[in-house]
Amino acid sequence: MRVRINNLSFAYGQKVVLSDINFSLNSGETLAIVGRNGTGKTTLVKCILKLLKVPPKTIFLDDIDINEIRKFHNIAYVPQRPEFNYEFPITVKEILSASYPSRKHDFYYKSTINSLQINKFYNENINNLSGGQLQRVFITRALLAKPKLIIFDEPTVGMDVESMNELNLILNKLKSQNITMIIVTHDHNFGLRYADYILKLDDNFTYTLETNTPNNILEIKEDKQ
Repeated sequence: MRVRINNLSFAYGQKVVLSDINFSLNSGETLAIVGRNGTGKTTLVKCILKLLKVPPKTIFLDDIDINEIRKFHNIAYVPQRPEFNYEFPITVKEILSASYPSRKHDFYYKSTINSLQINKFYNENINNLSGGQLQRVFITRALLAKPKLIIFDEPTVGMDVESMNELNLILNKLKSQNITMIIVTHDHNFGLRYADYILKLDDNFTYTLETNTPNNILEIKEDKQ
């Protein structure tokens, strides 16, 4: 899925959070959005997901203005910590089956679960899972939507070394499948592993867009003010 942001600005009342953001992604490319808390990372993601209203002709998915899209298809979002009642006894199977109720026994459902090795703890209560396993479950749930664009919000937060290794394998697999990805992260080095572009959001409404080359980072857009 192609993503294009065209002079996007956003403010909460009088407080400007994003100012004249511009970038574009071709299908299969990955963008890492980095920056400190309060620099607009989450706001930008909410704008792309239509959780916040944006002016016409500022965000395009496959060259269609998102304001003209009534319902998103093939777009998945993996939040930092999904809103669940973690004290409620619910299994991995129940979470995933609810996301794919009409075809839960078909080949795609089974192959997705197997490819992320969810079958090893498919019948476990989510409260018994490690951080890395839980992240895999919610990535699997997102993949059941057959996304062409997947957005991750701080996927590395709270992960140990083993969980990080698992996440690295998953992201490499997704990249090989030509899925467009946007990864929000505080970890610049983590972003460099996968991103074709790095969008650095700074204080004072400035940003820098860089392209990630094998040898170094080549700046392709100056800070906007």
